Amino acid sequence: MRTRKIAETALLTAVALIIYVVEAQLPSLTNIPGIKLGLSNVVTLFAMYTVGVGQALLVMVARVTLGSLATGQVMGMIFSLAGGALSFFVCILLKRLLPVRLMWVVSAFGAIGHNIGQIAAAVVVTGTREVIYYLPILVVSGALTGVFTGAAAQLVLRRVKPAVVKKLSNKSEENGPK
Repeated sequence: MRTRKIAETALLTAVALIIYVVEAQLPSLTNIPGIKLGLSNVVTLFAMYTVGVGQALLVMVARVTLGSLATGQVMGMIFSLAGGALSFFVCILLKRLLPVRLMWVVSAFGAIGHNIGQIAAAVVVTGTREVIYYLPILVVSGALTGVFTGAAAQLVLRRVKPAVVKKLSNKSEENGPK
């Protein structure tokens, strides 16, 4: 079973990392720095709902760390990890409170948490509180992109999960009762 978890985590990390690196190469959607779709978060959300919180956390940390190194945005790693950590814990809390059909809401609040974490890191790194004035712009954009990525994760979960459940139930039938 441990080998299976390692393989699942590695596969999800690879998918998230590919999406992260490809998205980093795309031109920005706006002239406002720091605003992006965050498509790799679809994989993190999917992992959170399918393989568990622990594995999803590993996927997020590995994706941010390896993605920052692969794209040459090592300084940005501090902001991404701070934002990712706060976002992750917001998502865990809301996942427990809301049904899976509201995954898009979990994602929207997670994205807002990500932006708050990034701004908090920026305040610490720069030593100035003036960066907080940038927060309203990030909160609005984060909520919008969070709804989009959450809806995408929800769609992926809806499409993939029945196939996974069917495959697992077929295996258990083949192996007989335990």
